[in-house]
Amino acid sequence: MSKFLIVGLGNIGDEYAHTRHNIGFDILDFLAQEHDLKFRPDRLADVAELKYKGKQLILIKPTTYMNLSGKAVNYWMQAEKIAIENCLVLVDELALPFGKIRLGPKGSDGGHNGLKNIQEVLGTTAYPRLRFGISNEFGKGAQVNYVLGKWNDEEQKTLNDRIRIAADAVKAFAFVGLARCMNEFNTK
Repeated sequence: MSKFLIVGLGNIGDEYAHTRHNIGFDILDFLAQEHDLKFRPDRLADVAELKYKGKQLILIKPTTYMNLSGKAVNYWMQAEKIAIENCLVLVDELALPFGKIRLGPKGSDGGHNGLKNIQEVLGTTAYPRLRFGISNEFGKGAQVNYVLGKWNDEEQKTLNDRIRIAADAVKAFAFVGLARCMNEFNTK
């Protein structure tokens, strides 16, 4: 059975729950709920396992805080013996319009501290990621409050639909591979 590590980036703690920066956690929570799974506390992360069409997906929500996400990613890749090309990182993206999804095999950290740490720990920018657009509708100097803020009323109207599409993309990544997944979901 092929194994995949699916990493939802976010920060632990109630004050960060359901904020833009925690969209990675929210996508994994949606997948877990959809498949009646429960996360359990484990080393450096909350973990759930999803068996889907002959594939095993290890879902992790790092408990290291965003700036140390690489520590959890590296540990779980080693512990589960998962190759980097079978690791998908779910992350919020300021440079994309709200709800837009972009999958890719590599890329820069774009100033995102979680991606920056993963890159430092793994020593490469070549790992698959799913970027979820949170847009950049904030004034000068307000970026931190914006990304750590809750979704606005307009975003709330379609947020669950966009999260469902992202969750479908995660399953497609494991089942049909990154290239086909990109073709299907980067246009939605």
